[in-house]
Formats: sequence, C-alpha cells, structure tokens
Amino acid sequence: MSDTNFDLVVVGSGPGGYVAAIRAAQLGMKTAVIEREHLGGICLNWGCIPTKALLRTADIYNLIKHADAFGIKVEGASVDIKKTVERSRQVAGQLSGGVQHLLKKNKVTVIDGHGKLAGSGKVDVSKDGKKVSTVSAKHIILATGARARTLPGLEPDGKLIWTYKEALVPDVTPKKLLVVGSGAIGIEFASFFNSLGSDVTVVEVMDRILPVEDAEISSFAEKSFKKQGMTIHKGTTVSELKKSGNTVTATFKDKKDKTSSDTFDRVILAVGIVGNVENIGLEGTKVKVEKTHVVVDDYSRTGEPGVYAIGDLTGPPWLAHKASHEGVICVEKIAGEKDVHPLNTANIPGCTYCHPQVASVGLTEEAAKAKGYELKVGRFPFIGNGKAIALGEPEGLIKTIFDAKTGEMLGAHMVGAEVTELIQGYGIAKTLETTEVELMHSIFPHPTLSEMMHESVLDAYGKAIHF
Repeated sequence: MSDTNFDLVVVGSGPGGYVAAIRAAQLGMKTAVIEREHLGGICLNWGCIPTKALLRTADIYNLIKHADAFGIKVEGASVDIKKTVERSRQVAGQLSGGVQHLLKKNKVTVIDGHGKLAGSGKVDVSKDGKKVSTVSAKHIILATGARARTLPGLEPDGKLIWTYKEALVPDVTPKKLLVVGSGAIGIEFASFFNSLGSDVTVVEVMDRILPVEDAEISSFAEKSFKKQGMTIHKGTTVSELKKSGNTVTATFKDKKDKTSSDTFDRVILAVGIVGNVENIGLEGTKVKVEKTHVVVDDYSRTGEPGVYAIGDLTGPPWLAHKASHEGVICVEKIAGEKDVHPLNTANIPGCTYCHPQVASVGLTEEAAKAKGYELKVGRFPFIGNGKAIALGEPEGLIKTIFDAKTGEMLGAHMVGAEVTELIQGYGIAKTLETTEVELMHSIFPHPTLSEMMHESVLDAYGKAIHF
C-alpha cells in the first residue's frame, strides 16, 4: 500500500463502518476502511441479511402448508435445508460484493487486515498475526461491532450447542431444538426452525418473551407461538447443558428453584452480545469501556481525542440502522456540517422477523406510565382489516400510545403480517413530532394493512370506524 495518510480511517466495515466511510468520502475526506474478514460486517454476512433469507423460506413453507385455503393443492412439499442455506449465503455474498462496489465507487481505500490503535492518529494493520503496515489519520472511527455472549457452563461447541453463526448454516433440521433467550435473535431462529417442523422450546430468564417490547405485544406473540406448537418457559434459567453422543440434556431452574430437564438434538444460545473491545489498542488511551462497550458522547466521541466509536461496539440498541445513522452523524460532525443533531434513540424502530412479525418505535405503555405521562392508548386488530383477511393473515394487533395532554405520539407497537414494513410510517411520525391530529387527518389507502395504523390512532380517541 503506497499511501498511508488519510483524513479518516474506519476500523470495521459493518453497517456503521462502511456507511460512515462512504459519507466521509462524499464530504471530501480521504478515507480508508480496515476490515479483517468480510465487507458488510456481521449484519450483512452473519446476521440481519442471511437470517431474513432463511426466514423467507419459512414464510413460503408456511404458505404452502395452508395452500388449500387459497384453493391451491400442493402435495409432498418439503424443505431442503442445504439449498435453503446455500441461497442464504448467496444473498449475503451478493450484498457483500455490493458494499465493495460502493466503497470503490466512492474512492474509499479498503485495507485487508486487523486494525489496532497505535498511538496518536495511528493504526497498525496486521494480517495473520503479523504487522503489515501503519496508517495515519486525524480522525479514527472504531466500528468493530460485537459478538455472541456466552455464559459459564453453557459454552457453544459449534456442533450440538450453537451460536447464531452455526444456526445460520445448519447441516440438519433438528427434531428437538432448545433456544436459550427470547430476544429478537432467539425468537427469529425459534420461529424459523418451528416453521420447518422442529419441536422448539424457548427458555427466557425474564417474566415474558421479547422483553424489550410492549407487554401486550409480547403476550400476543407468545400466544401465537404456543398455538404454532412452541414450548415456552419464562422466568427460567438453563443451569446446565450436558452433552451425550448426538444430544444435549438441559437442566432448567425456575424462580422457585424448582428444576426439570429435557433432551434436545441442538441448542441455540441467544443470550445477548458483548462488544469487540479486545485487541484494538484501547490500553493506554483515554477510551472508557463499561460492560464491554465503549463509552461515547452524543456525537460518538470517546475520551481519546480524534478517536470515535459507533454501532454495536457502543451498546444498545444493537441495530444495524442505528449504527449507520450514528456513522453519518459522527462523520458530519467531524466535517463541520450544519444542522447535525444527536441520535434520538426513541425514534429508532425495532423489528423482529418471526411469524407473526413484531415491530415497535418509542415508549412502551409501561415505560410511558413510569415517566408520568397521562395516556391515551389505541388498538386495532388485524381481524378488522379487509386486506389482512384477504391475505389470510387475520392474526395481529396495532397499538398506539399518546400523551393525553399534548397529543404527542409516544410509541407504537405492532404484531402481525408485514409490520416490519409498516412501522416506518410511525417512525416518520415520531421524527416529525406528529400529533394525533395530523395522523387522523392523513389519508391511508384502501385496501391496505396501513389502514390499521389510522384506525389505531382513531381508537385512542374514541373515533375508530371499523372496530
């Protein structure tokens, strides 16, 4: 590499890193990205994208299983797990190539290797454990992401006990599967394998599944999952995983210390993530780390001058779109752009691509009450919507929460078909600080699922028409 001096160097090319690099290049900065594995990072290669490809197979298979209701006769349908995984990997590979094209198009230098801070304005690059170069930059963004958390006694082995990475490339469809953790990652895998025919058990230490979601939505989703055949244990921990041959026996302990056990073909651990803070040169710097995550201010600045951190490395919410937005804000602040504002996490939508889908933005009803708001809450069920019935998807709920005094929309929560697409309508409303009046006066097309968004708002104020 002939040129080692840059305006900005980004360590990591995930959805935070590559977006930050492209935006910096657009703003005239001479930019480089250091990546040790795959362009696009975990999200594109081993997370968001390949999981959605797998879940698409599950969606299609679910439709086939109910084809008769649509007047279509299908016999002998089955899932080829090998081809399903191959398609998922092809999708990830295509998009990784797309990131490479975008970086090249924007004249961002891509450096193959592991980046590590090496003193003021410098980053050492190593390959296969050997230093190959040092690059310099006035500004350095750390975007090294995170990895799956492991718990003592529940360590993955990649064969019988999986993390998300092994779960993305399964060699078999387990007959009996245990999923430890019911956040977005755990529930998506539980939903995928359940749709393919696995006997799925989910264990969650909290008192409800999908614990970051509104309690009413969590309860609705749980009933749906149980109806589909899942077994769900709440308020329960897995105290031991004992391997024997090709099976794993799990010991469960509830809040009353009552124990039970069951045997599974495979186990998926989905108990959170930890930041990749090791071996990136933080020692001897003023960068502060708390609970495996780098501490930053509103503009992603660390305690070390000229060093910034974005994305999963800096903590929750662990979402690709949060990382991308942070990257843009960070770079635009560095460039001195006008009208740069800190990220408002209350406006970040969250999506879980299980069946039925779950999506939300803003405060839950419980959180809004805890903040002292007087509330108006609206609900509208999918069964009252013509498009949902025509699609054969009458199971779902849309819930909206407003400040009774000002009409401000505080939160929106959904469960049902395509809600991961619908939620952005409320995301825009939150960003624009829309009140119930603007939403009520907005015209929603018919027949669409989006009409339920309108009706839910109307219901909060006693004006719902179709419910």
